[in-house]
Amino acid sequence: MTPPPGTPPPPPPLAGGHGGADALRPLLDTVLDALRSGAAERDGPLPAGGPTPVTARVTAALGEVLPTRGSGDREALRTLVHTLAAGAADPADPLCAAHLHCPPLAVAVAADLAAAALNPSMDSWDQAPAASAIEALLTRALAAEYYDTPQPDALVTTGGTEANQLALLLARERHGPRLTVVHGANAHHSVPRSAWLLGLPPTVTVPTPAGVLDPARLAETLTRAAGPVLVTATAGTTDAGLVDPLEPLADLCRQHGAELHVDAAYGGLLQLSPHHRHKLTGLSHAHSITLDLHKLGWQPVAAGLLAVPDTHLLAPLGHQADYLNATDDTEAGLPDLLGRSLRTTRRPDILKIAVTLRSLGRDGLARIIDLTCAAAHHLAELLEAHPAFELHAHPTISTVLFRPTAMDDEQLAGLRRTLLLDGAAVLGRATADGRLWLKATLLNPHTTAGDLDTLVTLLEGSAHR
Repeated sequence: MTPPPGTPPPPPPLAGGHGGADALRPLLDTVLDALRSGAAERDGPLPAGGPTPVTARVTAALGEVLPTRGSGDREALRTLVHTLAAGAADPADPLCAAHLHCPPLAVAVAADLAAAALNPSMDSWDQAPAASAIEALLTRALAAEYYDTPQPDALVTTGGTEANQLALLLARERHGPRLTVVHGANAHHSVPRSAWLLGLPPTVTVPTPAGVLDPARLAETLTRAAGPVLVTATAGTTDAGLVDPLEPLADLCRQHGAELHVDAAYGGLLQLSPHHRHKLTGLSHAHSITLDLHKLGWQPVAAGLLAVPDTHLLAPLGHQADYLNATDDTEAGLPDLLGRSLRTTRRPDILKIAVTLRSLGRDGLARIIDLTCAAAHHLAELLEAHPAFELHAHPTISTVLFRPTAMDDEQLAGLRRTLLLDGAAVLGRATADGRLWLKATLLNPHTTAGDLDTLVTLLEGSAHR
């Protein structure tokens, strides 16, 4: 039936409700086509030319950012999703290997779509009945992978930075504002930054000339320390993917009455692999553990966790707001979610993790972890055998540091930028042993030996320009 003249158009369709799926279906076709065409236009790991042409293309595509009249759903999606994909650094490309930035699994992305469509907010049960139950079950189960204790638990975070901040906050609440945080020079920058943010004393940095915390150096530091101490160790450093000697460090902490937090954002999922979990021996002695499944877990951002051995350790985060967790509602049995995060509104990021675990199972995840680590070892062997390259060390997880033998640091930095501007490869950079190194962080389980041969050949040619 045609509406009478002058009748205003109906509001745009929603993603939820009875008609939500039908409204989404044709739009998803448009999105998928735009992703495909954008990737074809890019034709590589990232767009060529650098920031200026990328910005120009985005500016042209956006046009008037807030037009008076809209162009419609399909045109907006087609234009801007295509532009985003054409201008992306795509971690699914084997030559995009700079950062701890994984290519997400298709099943996890599909689950994330469902979460976005239903839009639960994880700050009160009446906004997220099923999602809150999934989160409660999954966080306890994941924490139990690390702690053989009666009531292990975990909080969902936006990633390693938030998880580290929460770990320091909980330790501060246990021990007071005079808590001293001790960490290696290899620690993630979020550790000293979190101490600053929380008003704690300046952190104590232990030198790590070999890339990992040395128990002897830590013992010297703990002997001199006064007052309560939290030691932060790392299982998977950002620069080289190294793992601190967790068991000796945990023993030292016990001897000196210090607590131990382990930032295992990168390496924590090695726990699922029978071939690699030995690298985490001693992790279960930590008072808290940072985990991050948007690294070695192949989840879309964000998918972080902070695990603790006992749910009561999370009690300091408890908070009450009548409109979210009124006391009588809680006493009547409605779950209180407000103490599960410092955030109020937050997405149900646990859904994509739950779907991935159900889809792949422990064995499936272990297999892709092993494939990724094996690819890194293969790349290291190629570089070690090649006279034009120097390998820093064989990888602990999936990060490989190397450099062309004929280059100084300035030339090496220029080579990396040239590869970026050409759109040829995305490699990271790291400083170790007083020198600059190229960094390949392999997180793509589809990377083949042929892909690695291509990378080495590309680097060899670029180094001899």
